[in-house]
Amino acid sequence: MAGASDFAPILLVEDRDSLRTMLRRSLEARGHTVVEAVDQPAAEAAIRHSRPDLVVSDLRLPVGDGFGVLRAANDVDPDLPVIVMTAYGSIQDAVAAMKEGALDFLAKPVDPDHLVLLVERALSRRRVLIENLLLKEELATRLGAPRMIGESAALKQVILAVQRAAPSDATVLVEGESGTGKELVARALHALSPRSARPFVAINCAAIPEPLLEAELFGYERGAFTGATARKLGKFEIAHRGTLFLDEVADLPLSLQAKILRALENRTFDRLGGLSPVHVDVRIVAATNRTLRAMVMTRGFREDLYFRLSVFPIVVPPLRDRRDDIPILARHFVDRLCREVKKRVTLSAAAIAALQRYDWPGNVRELQNCIERAIILASGDTIQPEHLKLEGDIRQPPDRAPAGRWAGFDWSGTLEEVARRAAAEAEQRKLVMALSDARGNRAQAAGALGIPLSDLLDLIRQRRLDE
Repeated sequence: MAGASDFAPILLVEDRDSLRTMLRRSLEARGHTVVEAVDQPAAEAAIRHSRPDLVVSDLRLPVGDGFGVLRAANDVDPDLPVIVMTAYGSIQDAVAAMKEGALDFLAKPVDPDHLVLLVERALSRRRVLIENLLLKEELATRLGAPRMIGESAALKQVILAVQRAAPSDATVLVEGESGTGKELVARALHALSPRSARPFVAINCAAIPEPLLEAELFGYERGAFTGATARKLGKFEIAHRGTLFLDEVADLPLSLQAKILRALENRTFDRLGGLSPVHVDVRIVAATNRTLRAMVMTRGFREDLYFRLSVFPIVVPPLRDRRDDIPILARHFVDRLCREVKKRVTLSAAAIAALQRYDWPGNVRELQNCIERAIILASGDTIQPEHLKLEGDIRQPPDRAPAGRWAGFDWSGTLEEVARRAAAEAEQRKLVMALSDARGNRAQAAGALGIPLSDLLDLIRQRRLDE
């Protein structure tokens, strides 16, 4: 099938090894990638972590059934097509599955050619759906919505998630490393929402000292404290009927988290020094470069607030996982920055190759800074690899990098940023150790870590430990 590689894997759920192998080979012969599962729990895990573009599932499974697989697929993505397989004579089960949202069904014994036909028809329908959503995103861009640049499958997943979440008032949690473009996602959610004509108000929870953060968020009355000579509106009030973007939400002090939870649940809060509650209508988008679920386990973040914020999570991939987008982004930055500095340069093929080899620990923000520096350094009309200054990796400063277990650690930035990276590194190493000690048994590893299996699977996905 032309273009099959443009899609995510097909999930094939069948407990009979011989049939599953035969169907997998038939699909792979047409250029598809196939992920296999033998029962409902394995299928649910694969749906969460592989994010397939199509599910083909038997209705009768040794643990759970195809109806459970169908519901799990709908929970993750209501547009995810599911084809069910059912034994001859059980057509009523297939009809029931289609009433629950299955796209089509196959009667056993399965004809591989018929399966391939249904799969390609379903993927064609999926492609049309994606193209329609991308056209809507392009139209919104022309109308002023922020543009997310790139053509990789990983970025398209983010764009699709934005398209689905934007029309609702659901609270969105945007997760991703520093520099990946989380605020761009937040602004796109606002621009594509019914609130687009209202304010978009951003606040960086890590950039404001704790004693001042409450006043910034909720405002204060005149005389609330020394120096409060007039009433001040907080970010919640300023964002009334619009969108409030809580950046670096993991850095919220515990003392403020309860008040924010109340504001989210009741749409009311109290100004400092206020005598009556203030009512607001605000859509919340939060962002973090840390794993909030892990912070909940260590009581560094309130569990109830975490669940309230993560109604619709969107994970923004790091730049190293969307390398095909690097040339597109680099050329975009060259064009834009050249207009600003009134200079005309282009990227050489060698420079593009060097950009794609680099791991970009600072993600898109680092790439933009690199291009800006290269434009300044380029003496002619072409940017060469030497203008990029990528030879020295900031992860290992040669004159100051500690030896031993901390060799290779990124020591750049402020003390707070380094501490944050150290915590993430410790979490990563502990996960790897636990999985190694359990010889890959994830349930056993979760028990050793003292967390639910579902949390461990989420962490494995976020940390990409199963790749």
